[in-house]
Amino acid sequence: MKPYPRRNDLSREQKIYNYRLCRCRRIVENAFGVLTSRFRIFEKSITTSIDKVDVIVKTSCALHNWLRKTSPTSYTPPGFIDEECQRSGLRLGTWRQNASGGAFENITSQNNRNSTREAIRIRDNYCHYFNNDGAVPWQDSAIF
Repeated sequence: MKPYPRRNDLSREQKIYNYRLCRCRRIVENAFGVLTSRFRIFEKSITTSIDKVDVIVKTSCALHNWLRKTSPTSYTPPGFIDEECQRSGLRLGTWRQNASGGAFENITSQNNRNSTREAIRIRDNYCHYFNNDGAVPWQDSAIF
């Protein structure tokens, strides 16, 4: 998914979409960053069959969730994960200090900056959803 371009010329709805997309990307980045910092297998490419990779990823996620629930202060101590602060904006988590990027580091861009009509339609549908049924109470204050 791509944000709407041209920050200064965006409508309120487009700004909300861009904010929600950015927030989502941060959450996903946090999840992969924490997994990589806690489970060594994600520090490099996993060279095994797709079926085994699927099991490894699902097991890591289940173990991660269990550790977050049963040992939150030791597994993810305060400040370890990125946090959104009302006054200062985003506070980056300490997991980033030791992050090497791992297997995700070598993912390259396709250098295709042109969105397809289908991608634009999907983005517009999400924009509509985020500004109607999927609206959250804080989104307006986050964009202004």
